[in-house]
Amino acid sequence: DLFFRFCRWALPFFGVSAVVSCDNVFNTPDMYGTQVAEYGVPVMEYVVKGKVTDANTGNPIKGIQVTSDDGYEQILTSGTGDFECNGGGMPDGKVKLTFTDIDGEKNVKFTSKDAFYSLPDDDVHKYCDIFKKSLSGTLGKNLINMEFPLEQEMDGGTQDFLMKLRESKLDDENLVNEFYNKIIDTYAYDMNYYIILIHALYDIPGKTTDGFEMEDASDEVYEFIMCSICPVNLTKAGLGYNEVKNTIEDRTRDWMVEAPAKSFLFPVFNDRSTDIHNVLYYSKNPEELQADFVAEVLGSVVPMTADNQKETFNTIITETLGDDCDYETIKTIHETLNEMITESKDSPEPLVLTKTGVKQLLEQSGVSDEKMETFDKDFEETAGAKTEFLASNVASSRKFNIQTPDVVIKVNPDRTDLIETRIIDGKQCLVITVNDHIEVNGVNVRTISSEQLEE
Repeated sequence: DLFFRFCRWALPFFGVSAVVSCDNVFNTPDMYGTQVAEYGVPVMEYVVKGKVTDANTGNPIKGIQVTSDDGYEQILTSGTGDFECNGGGMPDGKVKLTFTDIDGEKNVKFTSKDAFYSLPDDDVHKYCDIFKKSLSGTLGKNLINMEFPLEQEMDGGTQDFLMKLRESKLDDENLVNEFYNKIIDTYAYDMNYYIILIHALYDIPGKTTDGFEMEDASDEVYEFIMCSICPVNLTKAGLGYNEVKNTIEDRTRDWMVEAPAKSFLFPVFNDRSTDIHNVLYYSKNPEELQADFVAEVLGSVVPMTADNQKETFNTIITETLGDDCDYETIKTIHETLNEMITESKDSPEPLVLTKTGVKQLLEQSGVSDEKMETFDKDFEETAGAKTEFLASNVASSRKFNIQTPDVVIKVNPDRTDLIETRIIDGKQCLVITVNDHIEVNGVNVRTISSEQLEE
């Protein structure tokens, strides 16, 4: 069976009895005034009652701290959002209250646990779409296979915690709540979000010696948990057609669960088997991996982002080549790297360049021994001795761009041979070999006029 448990969204919008909102001091005609204690002036005790609600949905909010201006009492709103604040002072009928969201605006609005296939069919399909997107993307960019450090596999480590969570089949409420709280405490997102946590089993089909799958035979059951964190945002304002009234009118805005921004799968499914030493992490934006979140929830170290890998790799090349960093050398490195990627395309694992791999790349590209003497030092100072680069992140297999402050040339990566460097009239020039078909702003043109051809 496939189970899921989804829970928790953090709402940063609040209201108090539709008049005030919290996390600030609000002044209204009925709730304001400075109390001045004077000798001989009568003093009264009073009670202020109210209710704290979400400013957008009207739902009550629990746990908001309410303080009167005299500090007479601090209380928290109840589960229904109600509060009753006692105070004392001059009988002028005015009171100033401070409302503070002491849990950092991260309030749990909704929790549920259901058997997956007990849901309506339409809901099942929509959740399946979310799960598919939770494991989509490019490996090494927004889909990252991360290994647990050894200490995280010990008792009390994050891998150990995830193992217990999986083994509980999400039936241990304390474990599940601890997991959710880890996310809420460390996930950086200012708006609403929806956490979906599932437990599932996959009966791995057996294989014959000639590679055919046998659906009715299985050597192993893959048991896993997957978590998806989805933004929840208001739909856009606009006009809509009211079929009942037969009118065009302002459409109702509601809260939409969007595609996941972050997700992870544990354990990883590698080589048709369970791999408990790795976790597969997904980030919709590959440049926003959220290192603190990953460290707390998964216990792993976030690798360099794809853009950082490319920038660091380019810096290493520039530092190593020095004055020899010319067009022909960079073109050769580009071609050699793409050849290496092509040769490894049938490998189940993407091509990774360690320090040794980058060194071999430069040597194969004809970089002189003199320049390679400083390579180890340049690599370690720029990236660190153990840094690895995913080849697809640092290569440009789909483009080859040449750029000056005023000109950008885009070349088919397979036809870099059409561009040469020459000195013409004492100037450094790039010479492009062209055929009969040239376009300028969509217009077919000649490179030289017909009169010049006749000459």
